Formats: sequence, C-alpha cells, structure tokens
Amino acid sequence: MSAISQALSGVKVAEFGAYAAGPHIGKMLATFGATVVHVESRSRPDGFRAEYPPYKDGKPGLDRGGCFAIFNDSKYAVTLDLKNESGVDMAKRLIGWADIVIENMRPEVMSRLGLGYEAARELNPGVVMISSCNMGQTGPRAYTPGFGSQLSALAGFCGLTGSMEGPPQLLYGPYIDFIASSLGAAAVLAGLDRQRRIGQGALIDLAQYESGLMFVASALFDYHKIGAVAERAGNSDPNAAPHDAYPCRAGGWLVLSCWSDDEFRRLADMLGQPGLAADPCFATMEARKINEKDLSALISQWSLSQDAEEAATSLQTARVHAYPVNTIADLFRDPQLLYRHVWRRRRHEVIGDLACYFSSFDLSEVPGDVTGAAPLLGEHNLMVFQDFLGVSDDEYAEYQAKGAFD
Repeated sequence: MSAISQALSGVKVAEFGAYAAGPHIGKMLATFGATVVHVESRSRPDGFRAEYPPYKDGKPGLDRGGCFAIFNDSKYAVTLDLKNESGVDMAKRLIGWADIVIENMRPEVMSRLGLGYEAARELNPGVVMISSCNMGQTGPRAYTPGFGSQLSALAGFCGLTGSMEGPPQLLYGPYIDFIASSLGAAAVLAGLDRQRRIGQGALIDLAQYESGLMFVASALFDYHKIGAVAERAGNSDPNAAPHDAYPCRAGGWLVLSCWSDDEFRRLADMLGQPGLAADPCFATMEARKINEKDLSALISQWSLSQDAEEAATSLQTARVHAYPVNTIADLFRDPQLLYRHVWRRRRHEVIGDLACYFSSFDLSEVPGDVTGAAPLLGEHNLMVFQDFLGVSDDEYAEYQAKGAFD
C-alpha cells in the first residue's frame, strides 16, 4: 500500500513524546498515512527504549525494546538535544514544518524550552498542538508525577476492582494512557479539520486522568443522584447472575454471564441441570444474586470437565454470553484477530521478525497499514533534516558540530 492512497497522506507530525500516551497518538496517525517524526535525544532517549522491558533475548538495549517497538512503528526517528541551543533551533524548524505537534512532557516544559504553543504558532500559525499529561496543564495537581497505575487508582478504577475482603487491585498496564491517546487522536483530527477549513490551529489540553472518568460512568451517576458509593464486588455485576470466571480443563478459564431469567434457563439446560431454572434459589435474578456463591460453585463443578474454547462455543450457540480467557499466546492464534489482519509481520533491524499491532479499525476506501517496524535511535536524522526540512549539507555539518543531534 503506497502512502499516497492513505487517508492522512501529506499530514506532517512532529512528536515530542515518550512512553505510551504521546507516541500512541502518533502511531494511529502514522498507520493511516501521516508522516510522523519521533523526537528523542541520545542523552535522554524515549523511556520505552531505555527503561521498560521486555527486551530482545532479555538483554537491554536502546534498539531492543518491545514496548518502544509496539508504539512507534511506521514512524521516522530523529535525535535532538533540547538542552542545546542548536538542538532547540532545529526543533523550531521541525515545528514550522509540521501540521501537528504531539508532546506529553510535564506542564510548561515545552514552554521553558521555547517550544510551547505560543512560540509554535509564531513559527506556524496553523499548527495543531496536543499536550497530553497526567492531570492536564492546569490545576493543583498539574505538576505531580505519576504513571498509568496511579491514574487508574485516582480515577476510581482500582477502588472498584477486586473483592471487599482484599485491597484495591491495580489494573494491568497503563490502562488510562490508551484511553487518553485514543481520545487524543480524535481531538487532533478535529483540530486538523479546523486548520484545513479556516487556516487556524489550536492547542489541545488533554488530561489523562479525566479521560478515565467515562469508564466509571454508572458509579458516578449513582453517587450524583442517590449518594450511593459503589464498592468492590470481585467478579460480580449488579445486573447479572451468574457473572464470573470459571476453571476449566487443562488450566483454562471460561467467563460467562446471564443477564435475564431466559438466558439462565438456557444455561441450566447446557449444564445438564434444567431443574435449576425452577429452583427457588436460582429461578429469578434476585434469588441468583442472593445465592451467587452457591451458583458459582455449581457452575465450576461443570466447567472443570470442559475445554474452555469448546464450552464457550457451545454456550454461544445456546445464546449464553461466554468466552474463554485468552492467554497472550492465544492472541497470536485467535481466529478473529487473524481474519482481521491485526498482526502485521515486519522485520526490525535488531529485534528481527516482529508482529506489529495494526489497528482496531480500518477505512474501506483508503485502508491503513504498518509501513515499517519501529525505527532505530536517530535512524532518520539525515532524511528528516535534509530531505524534509531542506537543511543543506553545510548546515547539517554545522548543527552536528554544535551538538544539536546528540
């Protein structure tokens, strides 16, 4: 697929981002044809390169990181020392070239460098800049540090996850980063539309913390209307019974739920115990909620003799909500993901064969693609600064001598 046929072909992006929240926005834009330049420095590379495993063969290295590879395919990579006057000068030239600037540094860092939105629009009046950080650019917590796990706790996720008998549970990975970056991509495209219609840009102030609040919407509503504070309930759901994960043969697990009495009757038939649907302990949703532990024990007795995948298929055929719990290995052979070409095999110069994640959506007439594996540190310095920005050989050598690219 040539870039010329993609939806965002010709859109130019300068990405002063690291880890997930900024680079994931850039990855989504690059997947659909935008030219995305990822900016780091040799003295301070992207944290996903330097600090965050896994690494190829378990050996750390700036071009061996799996997390960096996941969030930075289809991009160009350059190095600029933003503590060096010449490096900042070249960064300004990059901002002047770009339609979109992505940054996820702490508030005011870009401004202190002379690269904030006010400076950016002096260089480029139509530029769209998105500043994504933990708390947004303003407020009493704006300057506090944190990662996704802390934000998930602050946004209420952890307080609702786990059982009341134990502590709140941290979610796997920086969950809020991915919510925020998806919203960020939509916001950037809205800004780009404004730029194209009236020639003016915009500053987008994206608070990752606030991005997570929509995922506790029902709990927020209950408190707002009736003062009820939602509590941890393990795998239970107030509107379904059963609603749990059940052990299966060979270490597998099955997740199933019933949201009506009719659905429970179908489950009882599948369990080979149709009488359960008439049992006063289980005949109604209210009764099942009261006797949920006993019901889960009955289902577990059945599930332990079942293959998780086969049981899920049978239950789905009977119109019962059920799926197996996939392991990471299962995701690479899941027939749904394979059918939709979610994994795009590309070759990384250091890591080797790499299964790059494509996208959860595509465009019918102008499909996206993973155009290449993640770049090496500073791999495209010459191409970006000379071919994209028009820097001459002599200028490049002068900038290099002054340490701009360190």
